[in-house]
Amino acid sequence: MTGLTEYLPGLFAAWSIQLVSALTPGPVVAVILARAATGDRLGALRGALGTATAAGILALAVSLGLASAAAVLSEGLWWVRFAGAAFLLWLAYGAFRRAASGTRAPSRSAAGGGYRATLAVSLSSPKALAFWLAIAALGGIVDAPWPVVAIFVAGAVAQSALIHAAYALVLSSPPARAAYAHARRWIEVTLGAVFTLFAFRLATDRS
Repeated sequence: MTGLTEYLPGLFAAWSIQLVSALTPGPVVAVILARAATGDRLGALRGALGTATAAGILALAVSLGLASAAAVLSEGLWWVRFAGAAFLLWLAYGAFRRAASGTRAPSRSAAGGGYRATLAVSLSSPKALAFWLAIAALGGIVDAPWPVVAIFVAGAVAQSALIHAAYALVLSSPPARAAYAHARRWIEVTLGAVFTLFAFRLATDRS
């Protein structure tokens, strides 16, 4: 118990930084918004689950020291960045097409669609590796005893799931859907531009 107690300040510091990051809208929130605003609450919640899964994978990887090697090799894994960028461009195309056609997005997604989208977006960014390496180092998690690693990973998954599920529930609420219905084309154009911007940043990222 004493050994665990000495890790608590670092754990809470790492989770606090993760909290700030999760509350800052990024590409996964845009994916969740794209599904939630059209009434696809289940797809949006699947997206929250995909984000939480990615958080668990990355948190475990940095805790075991695996992400350090991945970060060194990230320049060689250029195809991962470009695959992620291509996927974001596909999402941008869908948003622009819906805005131009005047038709609403389907209110139901294919099973696992939201989950796969946010999982792919979350795992394809080199900055995600750098972020988790930084907070794991701050929290003193690398090479920590396995109970500490398990608590760190569980906390990271739970926090990511709760925050992004809250996004999904709020953005799929009747007021949010009504706002989408009134400004659907502008919202879809904005989403398309956001996805395009994130795709460009991912493809050109050298950090």
